Amino acid sequence: MAQDAPRETLAYVVEIDATGRTPDALVVLDLDPASPTYAQEVGRVEMPNLGDELHHFGWNACSAALCPTMPHPHVERRYLLVPGLRSSRVYVLDTKPDPRQPTIHKVIEPQDLAAKTGYSRPHTVHCGPDAVYMNALGSPSGDGPGGVFLLDHNTFEIKGAWEKNRGPQHLSYDFWWHLGHDTMLTSEWGTPNMVEQGLNPEILLAGGYGHCLHVWNLRTREHVRTLDLGPEQQMVLELRPAHDPRKTYGFVGVVTSLADLSASVWLWHLDGDEWKIQKVIEVPAEPADAADLPPLLQGFGAVPPLITDINLSLDDRFLYVSCWGTGELRQYDVSDPFQPRLVGSVHLGGIVRRTGHPRASGPLTGGPQMVEVSRDGQRVYVTNSLYVSWDDQFYPSGIRGWAAKLDVQPGGGLTLDPDFLVDFGEKRAHQVRLQGGDASSDSFCYPNP
Repeated sequence: MAQDAPRETLAYVVEIDATGRTPDALVVLDLDPASPTYAQEVGRVEMPNLGDELHHFGWNACSAALCPTMPHPHVERRYLLVPGLRSSRVYVLDTKPDPRQPTIHKVIEPQDLAAKTGYSRPHTVHCGPDAVYMNALGSPSGDGPGGVFLLDHNTFEIKGAWEKNRGPQHLSYDFWWHLGHDTMLTSEWGTPNMVEQGLNPEILLAGGYGHCLHVWNLRTREHVRTLDLGPEQQMVLELRPAHDPRKTYGFVGVVTSLADLSASVWLWHLDGDEWKIQKVIEVPAEPADAADLPPLLQGFGAVPPLITDINLSLDDRFLYVSCWGTGELRQYDVSDPFQPRLVGSVHLGGIVRRTGHPRASGPLTGGPQMVEVSRDGQRVYVTNSLYVSWDDQFYPSGIRGWAAKLDVQPGGGLTLDPDFLVDFGEKRAHQVRLQGGDASSDSFCYPNP
């Protein structure tokens, strides 16, 4: 039913002022190709504060609200929860009265978040069956541990920290679940003090960033097991479980390997009653002249792919992999999740390539970073900013924000939409959400018949 839903006509994108001189905003884009304002901004709401650095955000309601444990099945997909990763402030935006002009419904201040959860730097939002789940990178001091907290579906009041027994888990990044198996998984990046000033080479070369997945009992909120990928696998980030609730596997991206600067995608899966993980995709670094590289990379003589986001189509067939460093978006057929096949590739931007777009007047800066897939799987949207302090290290000449669209061929393959390029100017564009829902918004309790 989700795949057969009407085509999206609007997108919501967070826009960041890297200078901090003007407020960040939520921008509304027209996605209707028949519209005279196609691929243009048609609405926006500016935040009332400076320096939020809006990052990942999500819907208040999704298909998980249909689960048997859901106490409020009447909630509607109406509100966007938009956290500021640097300010620790959370905005709740109402899109219903006028989808092109959302309004601020509620603001959760950082001191309230800290007092009720012990956390700060909220990062990722998922609608769950019993609450809105959100994770945070660390504590108010900027140290760890990071973790997950809950918000009421209706009032958006903070319910408190989620973990009952966190075991060895300390670092935090993404989280998601297998609802039918009462299992949550969480990934690792670093504490705020480890990431806010940019990538720290000393921490990186010591293998100090996250390299584990954590398995939890979703009902008892207790840590079950750690899946360690090895300290050479640095920054285990985006989690994409299979959408089919009968399947017990998912994919996670790893930013870089200390062995050779490659990036990778790993598959977790349930083998009997034991969760296991293995590497299924590796993307090698590309040799480059040191003169073409930022100072951070000149000693290596290569461009790392830097897998910073992945996304899985709703039918679990295609996995999209953003290589932010080399400026490539890859498409893999994962019908057999243990044997992914590369079936599509498009280049935009990149540290060295700087591949352009038909609608751009010159080379593009940044590269495909955040990636979102339409519910019917026919369209893919990408934006180009990672995190301001990290943008400045890998693209020191500056990033001009943009959003692009790619069309998916039925049997696999990607083509660039030559008419869709949104130029955000000196502002940075991060995550995209699609009106009515998208491939990374929902988790499902009921399989297809």
